[in-house]
Amino acid sequence: MDHHHQQLHQQYSESVGGSDRFPQWSIQETRDFLLIRAELDPNFMETKRNKMLWEVISTRMKEKGYSRSAEQCKCKWKNLVTRYKGCETMETEAMRQQFPFYNELQTIFATRMQRMLWLEAEGSGTASKKKKAAQLSSDEEEEGEEESDGQKGHKKKMKKLKGGASNLNSNVSVVAGVREMMDEFMKQQMQMEMQWMKAYEAREEERRIKEMEWRQTMEALENERMMMEKRWREREEQRKIREEARADKRDALVTALLNKLRREDSNMDCTSLEISWKRSQKMILLC
Repeated sequence: MDHHHQQLHQQYSESVGGSDRFPQWSIQETRDFLLIRAELDPNFMETKRNKMLWEVISTRMKEKGYSRSAEQCKCKWKNLVTRYKGCETMETEAMRQQFPFYNELQTIFATRMQRMLWLEAEGSGTASKKKKAAQLSSDEEEEGEEESDGQKGHKKKMKKLKGGASNLNSNVSVVAGVREMMDEFMKQQMQMEMQWMKAYEAREEERRIKEMEWRQTMEALENERMMMEKRWREREEQRKIREEARADKRDALVTALLNKLRREDSNMDCTSLEISWKRSQKMILLC
């Protein structure tokens, strides 16, 4: 553990400019350098040949009062990235705090990742190029290759053609995939709509059948009630007619008996009269 700590301390000493070849970098100078590098990070993601970008950083450092060449800025960036990666492997937060620029580099790489995710979400044709350039990591790129202008132009042309072909193929595959997904989605929607319509029609038919059966049942009950009421009225009428006939018959019999009694001899004894009266009452009761 002590050997690893000494190695990290030596790397940090080199990162802050402890070398005999270059003047020492101050804390404020390093922070200003990281601000400029963060502003130009999108440009570093778009190209591998970034020598001109380091020249721009050197010029902007001179504008802030720092005399740093493009090569010094590039070496400083590589040392800072190496130190940052070493801190990422540590477990304790105290070890990370030994590197005072950890938060600045973490912000740069987090912003780069967010930009990559946004480009992927947008689905633009340049997203794959930027992602590939970011994965190559600009801090590990080499620019000291000696090539002729013709070779460089030929390589750039071939790379552009390959990139265009790959982007075209990827765009075609993406469009085909999206179209296939939309077709599948529409088929599923149509099937769901047909199933829903069938279920709705079945429920509606069932409701109509039940409603018809209910109406028929109610009509049958109503007809039965009317028939029962009709029969009751007929029986009531017949009862009334019988009572009236019985009353008329009783009155006629009483009248006939009274007339008969009046026509009989006034000399009839009381016993015979009483017997005749009882007989008349029995006949009335029998009626």
